[in-house]
Amino acid sequence: MSNTNTLKGLQPETVWNHFAALNAVPRPSKKEEKVRAFLRSWFKERNISFREDAVGNLLATKPASPGMENAIPVVLQAHVDMVCQQNEGTDHRFEEEGIDMFVDGDWVRARGTTLGADNGIGVAFALSLLENQNAVHPPLEALFTVDEETGMTGALGLKKGWVQGTFLLNIDTEDDQELTVGCAGGVDVTSTGTYTSSPVPQGYKGLWVRLKGLTGGHSGMDIHLGRGNANLLLSRVLRSLEESACIMLSSWEGGSLRNAIPREGKAHLAIADSHLDQAIAELNRLAQELHAEYAETDPGLRLEWESIDAPTQVLDAVLQQKLIRAVEAAPAGILRMSPTIPGLVQTSNNVSKISAKEGIVSIQCLTRSAVDSEKMAAAEALRSVFSLAGLATEFAGSYPGWTPAPAGSLASHMRDTYVRMFQKEPHVNACHAGLECGIIGERCPGMEMISFGPTITGAHSPDERVSISSVQKSYDYFLEVLRTIPTR
Repeated sequence: MSNTNTLKGLQPETVWNHFAALNAVPRPSKKEEKVRAFLRSWFKERNISFREDAVGNLLATKPASPGMENAIPVVLQAHVDMVCQQNEGTDHRFEEEGIDMFVDGDWVRARGTTLGADNGIGVAFALSLLENQNAVHPPLEALFTVDEETGMTGALGLKKGWVQGTFLLNIDTEDDQELTVGCAGGVDVTSTGTYTSSPVPQGYKGLWVRLKGLTGGHSGMDIHLGRGNANLLLSRVLRSLEESACIMLSSWEGGSLRNAIPREGKAHLAIADSHLDQAIAELNRLAQELHAEYAETDPGLRLEWESIDAPTQVLDAVLQQKLIRAVEAAPAGILRMSPTIPGLVQTSNNVSKISAKEGIVSIQCLTRSAVDSEKMAAAEALRSVFSLAGLATEFAGSYPGWTPAPAGSLASHMRDTYVRMFQKEPHVNACHAGLECGIIGERCPGMEMISFGPTITGAHSPDERVSISSVQKSYDYFLEVLRTIPTR
């Protein structure tokens, strides 16, 4: 579906051509075999030297352009995987199909799915420079990492000494006015348990309750926007129905990815005939209440229900009560703002995915913080809450934050270049997303790093879009930064 003609005429042409070619290749996180093969073939066709490590990262090299041999060596870095989300009613097979893109004014978007500009545009920048014979640049390494979105296993798998550059440009920031010099770390928190189902008594009906149409978004960069979390809101609905209409829970599912604010959730309930009208009245009340509360942040929010045949099995009543309340009480959203950087979220948690069905309960969270001890304290708080529902909790995929360093020589060079080109100051900041820089920095001591990139909105959701004019601006800036890199 994705092809160069879709973006024909957009500038810079080479970047958009590479982005279109990349988006024709399936590249879900942890399933990057096809995009890695695409890159290997691309390098070989152009006689670009490259190597691959044990976890699947690719590192291409390009000598300095004439006269730049003594410039400080630079690493260009982007991740090849993408978040795979789609709207209800969209039937897209991310493992087999490319992305169906279209131009909407100054934006490139996808039809019903995530676009993959995060971080496909960064990959396209690097490929464009590797192929460009006229660009002036220092000695280059281009590092393409795998599985950034669901564990950062590519960055975590880097061996010390595999990357040699002194400066690193991470092309993964989503506002062209920002230079990012620090980020949060994260840890995956998973709580699980088993249960024995109970049969549904006679005289009960079935009810599907669905919460859908929420805005969702990036669970780090968008966590401060106050958007609804489908898992938390549905726990509120279930608790209210339990108290007012004595519902019994047969199954509960919500969310799909740890790093996306959940947009949808559903629950299959059993309810006595005598309580059905009471439940419908309560659902109507809750629908109005939630719509009023989230009219600004989630205007598409819908609470829907449907009467069906009764389920045959339900959760034990005590477990049901504990589970619903544990989810509703789980620490979520912003847990602490930074006391030193105004407006920056320091610690947060996203209750990302819930599944309670067929005798198994699983709750997945992603906890982030710029302070490692605070990150783990928040994770332990989740363990405590979910232990009250009888669930066991494990931590995995912990990665460090990136301590802000706004006064380094790379930061100064990029700030000065920005001011010279655009006659305004960039926003030099830290972000509440999990960038790979903190991990790479551990493996490359002394390396100075900056993250930058064109403006992307709606990342990790089907609303994702990238600004065409911003891509031109950022690519011009990218070339100028490299052209004027200081000498060693």
